[in-house]
Amino acid sequence: MTVNAPIFTELDTALTPPRLHIRGEWTLPHYAMLERELEQLRGRIDAQTSVDLDGIAMLDTAGAALLTELLGATRLRDIAGGSPQLLPARRALLETVGTALHEYCRAERQPPRSSVLVVLERIGRAVDNFYRQALRLLGFIGLTLETLARGLLRPSRWRLTPLVAHVEQIGLDAVPIVALLSFMVGAVVAFLGSTVLADFGASIYTVDLISISFLREFGVLLTAILLAGRTASAFTAQIGSMKSREEIDAIRMLGLDPIELLVLPRVLALLISLPLLSFLAMLAGILGGALVCIFALDITPAMFLSVFHTDTELRHLLVGLSKAPVFAFLIAVIGCLEGFKVRGSAQSVGEHTTSSVVQSIFVVILIDALAALFFMEMGW
Repeated sequence: MTVNAPIFTELDTALTPPRLHIRGEWTLPHYAMLERELEQLRGRIDAQTSVDLDGIAMLDTAGAALLTELLGATRLRDIAGGSPQLLPARRALLETVGTALHEYCRAERQPPRSSVLVVLERIGRAVDNFYRQALRLLGFIGLTLETLARGLLRPSRWRLTPLVAHVEQIGLDAVPIVALLSFMVGAVVAFLGSTVLADFGASIYTVDLISISFLREFGVLLTAILLAGRTASAFTAQIGSMKSREEIDAIRMLGLDPIELLVLPRVLALLISLPLLSFLAMLAGILGGALVCIFALDITPAMFLSVFHTDTELRHLLVGLSKAPVFAFLIAVIGCLEGFKVRGSAQSVGEHTTSSVVQSIFVVILIDALAALFFMEMGW
């Protein structure tokens, strides 16, 4: 047995103008059927079409909203007021829903804005965000240094086990990638240098190019950038996951200091690991360049070592290693700070992990450029 679906609207086109009859139960249980009928009516009725609301048997806010969408709030209010058979409660409901949709649910049209003002607004927001980030970073650096100074006077509070574990994770596990990358970059620098210097008959100075560039810049810079991507992201993800699971709140409830417990071991581990890895990167880069000189430029190992010993001063090594602790401290602090900023969702962990990597690399390159200018002006 087939049950016919109810009909809620009927458009009588035999009349002039056409007349639309609204009838039946305009309630939420029939919402889907009502939507389908209204979709068929779109484009078939206009301002001249008369509307009859006397056949409405039941009405709620869902039906009133559909009628408002079909006829418009102003026209529906006029039609409801001119329908004597419509119950006062239904007339009031139609007027209330129509007014609400018309007055409060309209999308506010933003006035057109000048493209210059939009650009200036974005620049202002970026500058303000940079200023706020710098203040947070400086405050967190001060808090870390204060906690470190207090801990130095109380050896019983030193946490050697997590320190050793982080040194292994940060330093020992990073040895292969640091050594391999520095070796390949050293070979590339030697190839490029020899190509240019060969035109002037000065291929022997490729040795100086490799030794000075890796001792002063490339060794520590490559290591810092690698650890900024590898270690800062790990710090942020670890602390951020703890923050999202409310483990840091539990640490505070136990009377422990999260800075002392989570930040200091990571900062100290990176302060130990980065200078050692930088020295390893210097050796690997010089070795890569030496192999290129030996096999491509016919420079014997004895000649390479002689030129290296004669022309390369100890100050180049000291200049390079002096930057390593600064890079290590900033990378660790930025990674930990971004972890504390996580707000409890996986998306927030990902966003702050990306932010920590970007900030760390930016700070490393900025400090390296400023240090290069400073050492050049000082004649070091």
